[in-house]
Amino acid sequence: MGSIPDPGELSELTQPSFDEFQRQTSLMTSCTLLWKELSDHFSSLEEDLKHKSEALKGKMRTLDTATSDSLRLLDRRETSLDATLQIALRTLDTRRTAALSSFLDDHADDGGGEVDDATGLVLKLKSFCLRMDAFGFWTFLSAKKKELDGLRAEVPVALAECVDPAKFVLEAISEVFPVDKRGEKPGHDLGWACVLVLESLIPVVVDPVIGKSRLLVTPTVKEQATEIAETWKAILEERGGVENVKTPDVHTFLQHVVTFGIVKNEDLDLYRKLVIASAWRKQMPKLALSLGLTQQMPDMIEELISKGQQLDAVHFTYEVGLVDKFPPVPLLKSFLKDAKKVAASILEDPNNAGRAAYLAARKEQSALRAVIKCIEEYKLEADFPPENLKKRLEQLEKVKTVKTEKRKPVAVPANKRTRASNSNGGPMPPAKAGRLTNAYVSSFPAAPTFVRSPSHGQYPAALPPYPSPPHMYGSRSPPANPYAAYSPEPAPAIAGSYPAAPMNYPAYGGYGNVLAPTYQQAYYR
Repeated sequence: MGSIPDPGELSELTQPSFDEFQRQTSLMTSCTLLWKELSDHFSSLEEDLKHKSEALKGKMRTLDTATSDSLRLLDRRETSLDATLQIALRTLDTRRTAALSSFLDDHADDGGGEVDDATGLVLKLKSFCLRMDAFGFWTFLSAKKKELDGLRAEVPVALAECVDPAKFVLEAISEVFPVDKRGEKPGHDLGWACVLVLESLIPVVVDPVIGKSRLLVTPTVKEQATEIAETWKAILEERGGVENVKTPDVHTFLQHVVTFGIVKNEDLDLYRKLVIASAWRKQMPKLALSLGLTQQMPDMIEELISKGQQLDAVHFTYEVGLVDKFPPVPLLKSFLKDAKKVAASILEDPNNAGRAAYLAARKEQSALRAVIKCIEEYKLEADFPPENLKKRLEQLEKVKTVKTEKRKPVAVPANKRTRASNSNGGPMPPAKAGRLTNAYVSSFPAAPTFVRSPSHGQYPAALPPYPSPPHMYGSRSPPANPYAAYSPEPAPAIAGSYPAAPMNYPAYGGYGNVLAPTYQQAYYR
């Protein structure tokens, strides 16, 4: 049997090291930390997988719901075709009958009569639509801009009488869109009429069963509308881009695209540029949504703000529902601040101070009116009271009124005996005396300041005034000797002449001098 080792001997053979102990402890700590890190990592992966799984399940549910809705909509569209077709046929038959009746009753009417009231206006428009007289309709409508407010409600009613409203509208606006056919000098802009007719067509072509999701536009007319839009875009490139096109043309194009349902995803950037360029138009926010720019609206609003169009940004904000993200009150205050800066810069024009003051006041007035109208439209009185703005506007109006009155010419009574002109360019003799014997009436204003001509030398000493003036010459030319007329003897009387009036002459005396004589201020009886 082996012997048991002595404890003293064991302690001598194995001497534990403190460094080794620290190494082991550090190793255990590292393993613990590594384990915790790996555990957290796998827990995070598990959570991510769980979230992704939930998101995927949500997307699948959404897709199932969308698929169900699409299938249900397609089924509804399919089942509604018969009803829509029956309605369309009945409407077409009614319109055809009405058109034939109108043609037989009014075949001798040239459509150019005057209309005095709203009822007559509607009847006239319906008459053109029933006969599908697009040119007559356009000529009549384009001359009624003063009745624009009433036309907005009446044109859709009239277009509903057309056999093919969409085709009728394309033919009507073809006079000015996409190309103005009126020549080099087209006259008045008719973009308002194009927009009015295109807006009025929408409720007419909407499907009576399923609504705006389907427009009753034939494929032929829709293809024609698409070609018109492409033609306009080509003309836009020829003009040099968005910066060189008129706002009415832009509005007409965008409304044309929306009305006929020919919006293209590849043209969204073009639509955005056009909307930004004409953002001040009232209809632009709604058109932007109809053009599919909903996702881009925040960026468009920020772009408008950066360009100093805060007021337009407010309208876009309310239309898209981003009031919380873009509060309107700070935008309106910033708009007013910028307007005041522009007005101050206008006042710095040293060349025309009077006109600069007028333009600066007009700029500030325009900004104040726009902000006050915006406050009232969106009910912002609690956050932005308009009283101070209205007071400032009244102050500017008073200043403008005062300046206008100062600029008005003072009315001077007519003097029948005032000389109309002086063909010789020299000073004119005084006007003939009035009915009173010793009354002297001068046709000249107050005496000007004497300035010596640089082309003459020094004048001789002043001569003393003579007691009696010379007689009136028959012509405006003075005598050869300017001093001969001032003889101490009285001048002989001339038949038919007025009595001479006492008169003081200037120190240089006589008409021969280059300086004009001094006359008293004119007083007319």
